[in-house]
Amino acid sequence: QVQLVESGGGLVQPGGSLRLSCAASGFTFSIYAMSWYRQAPGKERELVASITRFGASTYTDSVKGRFTISRDNAKNTVYLQMNILKPEDTAVYYCKARHLGATIWGQGTQVTVSS
Repeated sequence: QVQLVESGGGLVQPGGSLRLSCAASGFTFSIYAMSWYRQAPGKERELVASITRFGASTYTDSVKGRFTISRDNAKNTVYLQMNILKPEDTAVYYCKARHLGATIWGQGTQVTVSS
């Protein structure tokens, strides 16, 4: 079964850290580019970070210097390390796999940053 399963979300205080994981199954993970998106209430889904099959990463400006995307092809998993979290980072976080014409989405994990 082709799927992506996110985990690691939760409630954290401002300034805190979380690490999200996205476990892939049912497809050849290593050849897919992987991305993290987020969607806050009432807002459009936005791209947060991406990593190519070769390990090159990009970030949206609002998370540069705070978030790090990484992948472990041996574990078929992509990660998002989030540090110095802010209330505006509150959203449902989704991972996405993309290769040529194929796109796979996970179900999302909630991240809430609040005191």
